[in-house]
Amino acid sequence: MGLLAWFRKESPAPVEPAGSVPSLFSTHAFDALAPRVDLAGLLSQIAVGQPVATLGVAMDDASTGTVSFKTYGGGNTISDALVSWYTSQGFIGHQLAGIVAQHWLVNKACSIPAEDAVRKGYSAVSVDGDEMDPEQIALLKQYDRKYQVKRHMHDFVRKGRIFGVRVLMFKVESTDPQYYEKPFNLDGITPKSYKGIVQFDPYWISPMLDQAASSQPDSLNFYEPTFWMINGRRVHRTHLVIFRHAEPIDLLKPTYLYGGIPLPQMIMERVYAAERTANEAPQLAMTKRTSVWLTNIERVMADSSSAIANLQNWSYYRDNFGVKLGDKEGDEFQQFDTSLADFDQLIMTQYQLVAAQANVPATKLIGTSPKGFNATGEYEESSYHEMLESIQENHLTPLLERHHALVLKSFGAGGIETSVMWNPLDSPTAREMADTNLAKAQIGAQLIASGAISSEDERARIALDKESGYHELGLADMPVEEDPLNDTEQA
Repeated sequence: MGLLAWFRKESPAPVEPAGSVPSLFSTHAFDALAPRVDLAGLLSQIAVGQPVATLGVAMDDASTGTVSFKTYGGGNTISDALVSWYTSQGFIGHQLAGIVAQHWLVNKACSIPAEDAVRKGYSAVSVDGDEMDPEQIALLKQYDRKYQVKRHMHDFVRKGRIFGVRVLMFKVESTDPQYYEKPFNLDGITPKSYKGIVQFDPYWISPMLDQAASSQPDSLNFYEPTFWMINGRRVHRTHLVIFRHAEPIDLLKPTYLYGGIPLPQMIMERVYAAERTANEAPQLAMTKRTSVWLTNIERVMADSSSAIANLQNWSYYRDNFGVKLGDKEGDEFQQFDTSLADFDQLIMTQYQLVAAQANVPATKLIGTSPKGFNATGEYEESSYHEMLESIQENHLTPLLERHHALVLKSFGAGGIETSVMWNPLDSPTAREMADTNLAKAQIGAQLIASGAISSEDERARIALDKESGYHELGLADMPVEEDPLNDTEQA
């Protein structure tokens, strides 16, 4: 049998595996080989779970007991594979969300906004504009430290992003056994009854809806749990502050325990892609050179054991410093190098996609300048500060206002309604302050040169500017101009 006949041996037809393993990337789970999805059946299953509506509505018929949404009856031209891909992005469960959050990048994406939102601090002010008593301010600061309010705010945001929902309750020892089941009433707080703040992971609690919240869409609190079952007792929602991340539509709220979509669920696939891309770099660096040995294949097949020994011997010297041996007449060598140019940009682009999904600037999330998008990071920083301000306003301010009201009622005089003023998130650096002072000095020099102001005027400006570095310099030696009105009155 000749050499060519040996290569022409027919190979058996490939057998499709009985249970092929799907790709870890959800984009590969619905290719042409995947079975087509019954879209009508899928939407019908969703429709079955809808609440029963009152008969006789004008537009959406509910004669069968189930609301027939208009989108269910019409024809659908969307690809089944596309719909299946989106429906596969479902709830992963709170426990799995916590497991995914163990990853360093997911943990940073959940933790950094929580740390930045509370770092600069806040101050309590009276809502009517009157100044608060120094004793009241000292009381609030004392119990902020005692009850570790900053730590609770950090956990409230961080774990709220991890689980999608975070429930916080204010611990009050009341003589009324129905205190927590009734709506919150500040007048029912007795002296020294406020004991602190407790928080719950979602798998320790369960929501309860009354009839209005579950079946009346015109209710003010429709699909908002009226009670939460905590430690075997019902707690009215007014006693709680609840953090919800990316709150879903009403249709999906029961799936998410009436909370929000966990951040780990939203970014887990992109984090996996970024880490796989980064792990590919060292493998490419070690295998970037591919060597090809062109030789007499018929001679190799005739004495395969000798050929293998020669190949192993040749591979022993195959590095950047060894010597490659071969037959000058019968052998030919080629080497192909895989280019690694711009591979670092590809890696950083994947991590920047993670940062975009987490609403955290890549400069903060991975500690490096952005690449690939031709961005400086300035817009990302300002957008990030807007998100932090939203977290402060929508989630942390209600927490602090309730905490301060309980402290003043339980340990102080009470009767004072307070609000929270957050300190600015962005403060100028020493370099930025120096650049600002340089610009002011240049403007002052130009005004003096043009005769618009005198050098004494510029000296007074510097002395009165708290950020100039020469604050109050020479103010005592400056002459005080007399008020001409006073001279007129004396005359």
